Amino acid sequence: MPVIGKRAVRSGSAALLLTAPLLGTAPAAADSGPITFATPAYELRIATDRLAVTTVRAGRTVLATAPGAFRFRIGGDWHIVREATGSTRDGNSLRVTAATDLPGVTVDLRITLRSDRYDLNWNLSGARADALSTAYDLSSAGHWYGHGENSDQTVQPWPLDSGQLVDAGFSPASYQVVAPFWYTSSATGLRAKTNDPMDVRINGGGNGLGEFTVTGERPAASTVFVEDTPAEVYRDHIALVGRPERSDTPYEQYATPLWNSWAQLYGEQTQENVLDWARALAGAGLGGHAVQIEESVIAADFGERFPDLPALSEQLDRLGFDLGMWTGLYMPETAANFSEAVDNGYLLKDPSDPTKPCLFTWWNGRQTGLIDLANPAARQWYTDDLQAQTSELGVAGFKFDTAFFDDRCAPYPGATRVDYVKYGTELADEFDQQGAGLRVAWNAAQDKGFATRTADKPTTFAGLRAAVSANLAVSTIGYPFVETDMIGGSLSYPPPTKEVLARWAQAASLMPLMYASTSPTGVRDATTGEWVGYDRETVDLYRSAIATHERLAPYIWDQVQGAVKTGDPIMRPLFFDFPKDGASYTVADEWMLGPAVLAAPKLDEGTTRDVFVPTGTWRDVTNGKVVRGPVTLRGYAAPLGVTPAFVNLKAEGATKAYRALARTGAER
Repeated sequence: MPVIGKRAVRSGSAALLLTAPLLGTAPAAADSGPITFATPAYELRIATDRLAVTTVRAGRTVLATAPGAFRFRIGGDWHIVREATGSTRDGNSLRVTAATDLPGVTVDLRITLRSDRYDLNWNLSGARADALSTAYDLSSAGHWYGHGENSDQTVQPWPLDSGQLVDAGFSPASYQVVAPFWYTSSATGLRAKTNDPMDVRINGGGNGLGEFTVTGERPAASTVFVEDTPAEVYRDHIALVGRPERSDTPYEQYATPLWNSWAQLYGEQTQENVLDWARALAGAGLGGHAVQIEESVIAADFGERFPDLPALSEQLDRLGFDLGMWTGLYMPETAANFSEAVDNGYLLKDPSDPTKPCLFTWWNGRQTGLIDLANPAARQWYTDDLQAQTSELGVAGFKFDTAFFDDRCAPYPGATRVDYVKYGTELADEFDQQGAGLRVAWNAAQDKGFATRTADKPTTFAGLRAAVSANLAVSTIGYPFVETDMIGGSLSYPPPTKEVLARWAQAASLMPLMYASTSPTGVRDATTGEWVGYDRETVDLYRSAIATHERLAPYIWDQVQGAVKTGDPIMRPLFFDFPKDGASYTVADEWMLGPAVLAAPKLDEGTTRDVFVPTGTWRDVTNGKVVRGPVTLRGYAAPLGVTPAFVNLKAEGATKAYRALARTGAER
């Protein structure tokens, strides 16, 4: 073994060997061979002929930058980083300098090692870049996960490398629930240390690269985790961003559905229609704890369509529902109090003219501003309005549906994007969110313990599968209390078929929360105006799914308490619990609900499916048989009345979970 800090010759090429403990200073000039920087758990190999970084654990590559990994943009033109020109070591830190294709412009790369991770920062000397981009070879690390929701709401690749994900507006101001954290099946993880907008591309154009681009005003800074399992990487991430201090959602809201009127009524939101819908739900035994109106009280014609909201609140209460309202920071020009907001400076400002509000086109084509929560007066104005709704109109809670900042606008003097997320979450935390929770981007609200609904999805089986993958993605970046947005889908698509609606309800019954809209008693087609009815079996199947979830609620509540203690996700991919089962890394239509329940609902057409059962001894809920894994059950019978689920007999909570789920099987 060579002396620490001295050169070692390997296979005819020179290398700098740094082994733990990393102490002292050992300057060294780069040469044609790689630089090796090591700890007892892993080592880094820095190529010097073209700057690149490879992470090796137990002799196997677990993460590697791509050829030409380091690039930068100046004045619209992209440039490459070339060969390393020198390196110095100081304790646990290594500094590498490298040439670029621009004369006089060099790169300064700094790496600091710790036992289970390393920090990697790089920037330019001799010029100022518009953007810095680091690219990784996806295949070097196996499969990729994390990120959060895809900005394309109709598809959610799982694993990420199985499809394409392009998010040019990846930011704390994203409407999508995202965080700058990615992890891999090789148990490495990447956390970008920035609060500025990024351009993130995972397999963009099918190029096999993970490309992470930041603005050039600051160094490209990241932490790379190196662990034994993906779950350990997730826990490293949570240790940095915070685990839930509590669940913001009470037991009843986990146990019973929340009904939101959007996909049921779309543009036909009136007091009469909402009440008719609620009466039909109650009459069919489709209970829940609240009915939310997907409309804003600031709409110019709201008073005409809802002439007596307190009376509606009382009528819903007699049916067993609390009244909820949609709310958001968006302020369309048609809003009743738009002029008041503009006159008082309550909206975000136009970056090119701070005397004017920042207006942009909203999803419905209207010109819209955004209330400036960093302005104390604006924040109080918005809060006062919500409090008035609860005290005067009988509103029990709110669905907060908004981004807290928009990157097209100018922030309040001295405020950052993350400040806006902070102000928004603090404001929302003052009110009952009725299980609809909050959609929050970045690493700013995991500790609040909000329920998190994923974004709208199409009313198809593809939409259902995307919703499941989105739940897994969001849950495993640190938001453990997840639900799909609206059972049956929305996005102004035609209503779901009977099969899609029933299968979606069955899948949601095995998730932490159920968030519903389309009624199995019937719905109007938003694309044609025609009434679409469902048969009695649809109602019965939906009611059965609600009953299953309510019986499972005590087990789910145990998992909620566990998530508060540990930060571990409740709904999670199979490989979190079974990292040695290779097949678990590509299963996209099953998940673990806590440690005991394997959910394998049918998410597409047909009456059979293959089920992968991981290592362990399991009881099949449908037929009571014991199954020993790992094994793939081919052609498992799953007619419309069957929701495949299995209980790990040796897991904590197994008895409670099986008793709840076995009753479902007995009823069939």
